[in-house]
Amino acid sequence: MRRPHWPRRVFAQLLLSQTVVTVGVTALTAGLFLAPVSAELDRAAMQRALAIAQVTATDSDLALAAAARDSARIQPAAEQIRHLTGASFVVITDDNGVRLSHTDPDRIGQRVSTDPGPALRGQTVTAIQHGTLGLSARGKVPLRLADGRIVGEVSVGIDDGSIRSRLASMITGILLCAAAGLAAGTLVTLLLAHRLKRRTHNIAVADISALLVEREAMLHSIREGMVALDRRGRIRLANDEATRLLALPEGAAGMLVDDVLPPGRLADALTGRSPGEDLPAVRDDRVLVVNRMATADGGAVVTLRDRTELEELVRELDTTRGLTDALRAQDHEHANRMHTLLGLLELGMHQQAVEFITETSGSARAAAERIAEQVQDPHLAALLAGKSAVAAERGATLTITAGSHLPDAAVDSRLLVTVMGNLIDNALDAASGAGRPAVAVTLDTDGSTVVAHVADNGPGVAPALRETVFTEGWTTKKAPGHRPRGLGLALVRRLVERAGGRITVGDGPLGGAAFTVELPEALHPVPVGAAGNPPLEATR
Repeated sequence: MRRPHWPRRVFAQLLLSQTVVTVGVTALTAGLFLAPVSAELDRAAMQRALAIAQVTATDSDLALAAAARDSARIQPAAEQIRHLTGASFVVITDDNGVRLSHTDPDRIGQRVSTDPGPALRGQTVTAIQHGTLGLSARGKVPLRLADGRIVGEVSVGIDDGSIRSRLASMITGILLCAAAGLAAGTLVTLLLAHRLKRRTHNIAVADISALLVEREAMLHSIREGMVALDRRGRIRLANDEATRLLALPEGAAGMLVDDVLPPGRLADALTGRSPGEDLPAVRDDRVLVVNRMATADGGAVVTLRDRTELEELVRELDTTRGLTDALRAQDHEHANRMHTLLGLLELGMHQQAVEFITETSGSARAAAERIAEQVQDPHLAALLAGKSAVAAERGATLTITAGSHLPDAAVDSRLLVTVMGNLIDNALDAASGAGRPAVAVTLDTDGSTVVAHVADNGPGVAPALRETVFTEGWTTKKAPGHRPRGLGLALVRRLVERAGGRITVGDGPLGGAAFTVELPEALHPVPVGAAGNPPLEATR
């Protein structure tokens, strides 16, 4: 014979367990209700018997008859009282406990079956006792003469069967109420089980456990950030990668997105205020791509991809392409110069050839030396030299203004290279539509603070847009196929603000826009009296 198995489905388990609980609770409640009712009925019966006995004991004629042990007078009176009150028996005894009345006349003259002592001593007694007439609720009082002398007792009993019959009549109503409660509980359980069956798609409990385990393993092993939000925009779940990329605080679950992220495109993308696919956003110094999908319950699941390294590689590739184009142009120009030199030599114009070589090589060397003299940080100087070549290839001029100076004492050269590279690229793009594109770079120091200005002769930035240009994804240029636009200025602002500085945009001296960056504590202290490059200790 096969043993019964506990049901595997969630709704079936709920239905069975709730039904068992409902039946058990209903039975327990009915039992707990019946116990005090039975006790109360016994107490009421004893009080009724006592009241009858007390009223009977007030009859002086009965007391005199009991003193004279005249059962002939007492028996009719006792039976009359019994019939009038509905008591099971009314027994009157003398002062020795011998019956002077009884429902069975043959028992008159015999001693009572229960102890008459307490009543004969003047005490009032109520009890459930078993006597010659069976179990009954009894009330016993002393029978006194007018002078107070006790001459007997009055014992009145109410049959226990009548008490149980009253209890039985009440049980029917109690059971009907219990049945109604049981039916209501079963109906609610069925409704809950049916709803749970739909919500759980009728899967087994073991399958739910396996799904939870697999979900946890999957969420914390994938290298993409995942955030689950409820309909109010609160974080329900965030895997390890999402916590890292968004820099979420500990205990972020249950908090609103706007409470854990600063205002901006990233918070708008997570909450759905900025719709779209593959939305670029910036969190600190990281470039993220955000996708949001709504769920049936009104919430959403957001995926985050880290494009920081890819973005850096793409920017390096763009720079390399620009330098390659510049080198290709310089190679072409060098070939033209060599052809010119060859022609001068073939024509016998040796002096002109010497002057041509001197002039050509001297101008390039002078430009490089001027940059190196003004900008002593090697990384930034190399960037400006390369950007100058790129600008020349694009038909633009990139100049380092007179008076610019930056010592070789930068705390973070990469920060300066990133900030200046982005600003110069934007300036070259903005000036590309001018007749003679021009970009001017000014570098200055104020103690340990670096102040940089990048100006162009492009269309400029309208006053109403001077905050908007730093928003992720905002751009006036068409995005190339390999990467999104609108991240450069947003990333620059985040980097500058993280370093404790600020960046602003206004009107420039060339007629276009001018971006100003202030970076405090960006330089190591230079010893007083040092000239040229600071000593090695000052650059560490």
